[in-house]
Amino acid sequence: MSLDFPGRRATMGGMSERTSPLQVFVAFLRLGLTSFGGPVAHIGYFRTEFVARREWLDDRAYADLVALCQFLPGPTSSQTGIGIGLMRAGLPGAVAAFTGFTLPSAVLMTLLGLGVAAQGDALPPGLLHGLKVVAVAVVAQAVWGMARNLCPDAPRATVAVLAAVGVIAVPTPLGQVGVIVLGGLIGWWLLKSHDAPAEGPSLRVPIGPRVAAAALALFAALLIGLPVLAAALPAQGLALVDAFYRAGALVFGGGHVVLPLIESQVVDPGWVDRETFLAGYGAAQAVPGPMFTLASFLGAAAEPAPNGLLGAILATGAIFVGAFLLVVGGLPFWARLSRATVMRKMLTGINAAVVGLLLAAFHDPVWTSAIESPSDFALALVALVLLVAWKTPPWLVVIVTALGGWGVAAAGGMGL
Repeated sequence: MSLDFPGRRATMGGMSERTSPLQVFVAFLRLGLTSFGGPVAHIGYFRTEFVARREWLDDRAYADLVALCQFLPGPTSSQTGIGIGLMRAGLPGAVAAFTGFTLPSAVLMTLLGLGVAAQGDALPPGLLHGLKVVAVAVVAQAVWGMARNLCPDAPRATVAVLAAVGVIAVPTPLGQVGVIVLGGLIGWWLLKSHDAPAEGPSLRVPIGPRVAAAALALFAALLIGLPVLAAALPAQGLALVDAFYRAGALVFGGGHVVLPLIESQVVDPGWVDRETFLAGYGAAQAVPGPMFTLASFLGAAAEPAPNGLLGAILATGAIFVGAFLLVVGGLPFWARLSRATVMRKMLTGINAAVVGLLLAAFHDPVWTSAIESPSDFALALVALVLLVAWKTPPWLVVIVTALGGWGVAAAGGMGL
């Protein structure tokens, strides 16, 4: 099998040429410092930064990538970032994207696990709520922008709405995968492909099939081999890596969905108590970046050794490495598959279904967890105007909205 992916000067979706891993790292580091609101909001931040502002890829390519990451187990937003880095700067770019986006929250969560930093409830009143409100504006902008490009006609708009209804009716990872599959079938049977012809694929990945196959083989070897090694060699470090690798490699939906699996892996054997686990969960919602960095907290706080800094590094690496390998292994084949005429027709429906998924997520959990009063709605509108009309950088909108939430809470406390 041959994957004739382009060389270093290739473009993606008609966009500009590739950049250096350092540029990728800096771009994702900024997002890692400011991307509050959970995985759905992260997808909105990524679109704003890499589709609308930097034009590293177009909406069609971005939707194709998000669709693949919805199929894969692991943290969807982190995998989307890894995929952007991979397409932009190869394997070094994938590592740079993952590191930049994950490092800020991993450091904060490690410090919390070590007891060096304060817990999340020490934040000023209303500040954390303001960070939830800004996610409403970010996701609304992403849904609207993707809908304009991917659902410009009645059939695709209908697929998006039906997908949203389906996910709301079946709010599980299986429901999410199901609506994507159904969207693909509808695209195949009923919709005409409005995308570029098969000769111009939207996804271009600068690695070949051997590297991709090796990544998938390593993923499977670790999934099978780590439990065997952990049983044969009763070393706590190996058990820690095995537990967090399986938690990251076997969960669909990411975010909150992984919590029961992690809890069973660390609380049941007594590595941390339930109160410590819940404290880490609360802290993970108060920091930017991926929620999977809860592993950093738990690795640092676990007993017995290895814990502390070493435990945090082992747990963080273990929970993300499976997701990394799946993207590196799956994206080249997905890009090749997307060139087929039948698959492009299916992707017409799949991309519309992805818009529906984001629309459903915009309602719950983004809207339901953030908009509790008219002042919250007003604050979200201000954030949306700053993003859409004034083209304000998202990191600045995050600061303004967080301070606004703080001010609203302070005014409420004074009876204003």
